[in-house]
Amino acid sequence: MLNKLRGIKERYDQLTHSLSQAEVVSDSEQFRRLSKEHSELSELVQAYEEYSGLQAQLASNQEILEDTGEDPELQEMAQQEMEMLSIQTEKLEDKIKRLLIPKDPNDSRNTILEIRAGTGGEEAALFVYDLFRMYTRYAELKKWRFQIIEQHETDIGGFKAIILAVEGKDVYSRLKFESGVHRVQRIPRTETQGRVHTSAATVAIMPEVEEVEIEINPNDLRIDVYRSSGPGGQSVNTTDSAVRITHLPTGLIVICQNEKSQLKNKNQALKVLRARLHEQETKAQQDSSAEQRKSMVGSGDRSERIRTYNFPQGRITDHRVNLTLYQLESILMGNLDPIIDELLTNHQAELLKQGAS
Repeated sequence: MLNKLRGIKERYDQLTHSLSQAEVVSDSEQFRRLSKEHSELSELVQAYEEYSGLQAQLASNQEILEDTGEDPELQEMAQQEMEMLSIQTEKLEDKIKRLLIPKDPNDSRNTILEIRAGTGGEEAALFVYDLFRMYTRYAELKKWRFQIIEQHETDIGGFKAIILAVEGKDVYSRLKFESGVHRVQRIPRTETQGRVHTSAATVAIMPEVEEVEIEINPNDLRIDVYRSSGPGGQSVNTTDSAVRITHLPTGLIVICQNEKSQLKNKNQALKVLRARLHEQETKAQQDSSAEQRKSMVGSGDRSERIRTYNFPQGRITDHRVNLTLYQLESILMGNLDPIIDELLTNHQAELLKQGAS
C-alpha cells in the first residue's frame, strides 16, 4: 500500500509542477484534463501525508519508550500518546483503503434518469409521479440541474414514463444504485374497501455518454417527425417538432417532444439513445463477469426488485442491504441520503472484501 501511495504522491507532485507551466496553462484542454486528475488525487495525497506524519510521531515515541535512561514521566506521556496515535492511524488506514478503491469511470458523469410504470395500471403511473418528485427534490437539495427530456402523462396526473437529464457534481455516483424495480404498497384513491394494492415502477440510471464514445451510424436510424401532443391526445404544438428515432440494429425506440424545436428534440433523443446503447454494452460486459454480479447492492438490473415503499406503515425497505426506515414521507420529499449513504458504504465494503481475497 505504501509503495502505491508513494507513486501517487510522485504523480501528484508532477501534476502540480505541470499546472504551473505556461505551455500547459495556454492549452485549455490539457489544463482541464490535468486539473481534473490533480483534484481527484488531492484527498488521497493529503491523507497519505497525514499518515506519514503519524508514522513519524509513532517512531519518535517508540524511541522514547526504548531509551532506558529516559525520564519515566516522559515515557508514560509517550505511552499514552502512542495509544491515541495508534487509534488515529487505524482510522486513517481505513480511509486510505477506501480512497484507493478504483473509481467507477462513470461516477463523475451526468445522468439520464428514466422512470416507467410497471404493474398496477393508473396506480403505478401515480407512483412514477411520486418517484419523479422524490428525485427532482433530491436534485434540488444537491444543487443539481435537471431537465425533462420526455414525459407521457396520464389523465389523472401520473406518468406512464418520464425521462430526465440530470447534471451536477457526483450525480451518477449518488444515483447509480437506484436502477431496478421500485414497489409501492398503499390504498389507491379509487379503492372503496380500504384494501392495500401493490404496484411497481422501473427506474433506469444511465451515465450520459459523448458522441465519440458511442458511434451511431446514421444509416442505422429511422427518424420520424410528427406533431407533439399532450395527455389524452391534446395538441400542444402546431408544428411537426416531435421526433421518434428507431435504432434498427437493436430495435430501441426513443421519442422526444418536449422542445418546440425539432432539432432540439432530435438532439435530446440521440442523447437518450446513446445512453441506452451504452447501458446495453455495459450490461453485456457485466453479464460476462460473475463476480461483478455479486455486489451486495445488486446488479443495477432493471428487472431486480430493489425497494418497497409501504404507505400504511410509513416504511421504506431496501432489500439489497436489508435496510428498513420508518421515514417514508421524508424520503419521498427528497431526503434520500440515509438510503444512498448506506448503499455506498456497503458497496465499498464489498469492494474492499474482494480486494482482500
